[in-house]
Amino acid sequence: MAGIYKEIRGVIEMCLAYPGKVERIEYPYAMVNFGGARRKIRIDLLDSVNEGDYVLVHVGFAIQTVDQREAKRMEEIWRELLEM
Repeated sequence: MAGIYKEIRGVIEMCLAYPGKVERIEYPYAMVNFGGARRKIRIDLLDSVNEGDYVLVHVGFAIQTVDQREAKRMEEIWRELLEM
């Protein structure tokens, strides 16, 4: 889980992004695997994305690449939250 923070008119807002592994690229789209669930997402907001990379996805757009260790840590946090 990652938080993307922004401030608008003195109010801090946060959006959540979920990590997934890029399996196939057909620019500007990629097929991303989210723990077995595969979704077609946009990757054109990022400068460079390769098959095998992990990306953070928010509302259908890859917004950041992350290393595999960080992606796995975020997935574990999501699982823990969903079990609560």
